[in-house]
Amino acid sequence: MSFITRGFTGRGRDRDEGLPPGQTLARDFPVLSYGPTPQIDTDEWDLTIRTEQGTHSWSWDEFLQLDAEDITTDIHCVTHWSKLGTNWRGVSLDTLFEEIETQHDFVMAHSFGGYTTNIALDELLDGQAWVAFEYEGELLDAEHGGPARLLVPHLYFWKSAKWLRGLEMMPDDVPGFWEQNGYNMHGDPWREERYW
Repeated sequence: MSFITRGFTGRGRDRDEGLPPGQTLARDFPVLSYGPTPQIDTDEWDLTIRTEQGTHSWSWDEFLQLDAEDITTDIHCVTHWSKLGTNWRGVSLDTLFEEIETQHDFVMAHSFGGYTTNIALDELLDGQAWVAFEYEGELLDAEHGGPARLLVPHLYFWKSAKWLRGLEMMPDDVPGFWEQNGYNMHGDPWREERYW
């Protein structure tokens, strides 16, 4: 029995010369997941950042009190679809890391359900990444990663981990779930860094 959703098989999409290489334009928002969709109660949700100095944590209510931003961006999936001009609301990683000290250069994102993905810290700061909790003006649906997901739009969308629960600082770049299974360690869609 397969847990890969129908989104991996693809649907009719239009080609667009303004897209990264190998991508086609999606008019819908395909649901791509490996395994069942977690149903996470915000009363039990918290977000942690673990460093060599200790753990920083925000409950759902504390997280929503942080400064949030509206983000309009394109997203690109490794399965060859792109969606242009998507609208999100989320907390910048710059905000989350304001009070955090670390000497480590790499991050492992951890999700409910056990999914992980690795990202260099410098790919998450300077206005490049958010923890998103709204999509198109509505709270983020579970199928798209709600209550909160990582949003790193300049990389392939598998790096924007759904159902985010924590970030762990690491001294070395260690592969996450898909990276252990052959996906590229970096994932730049404009360089078509899909696989190893």
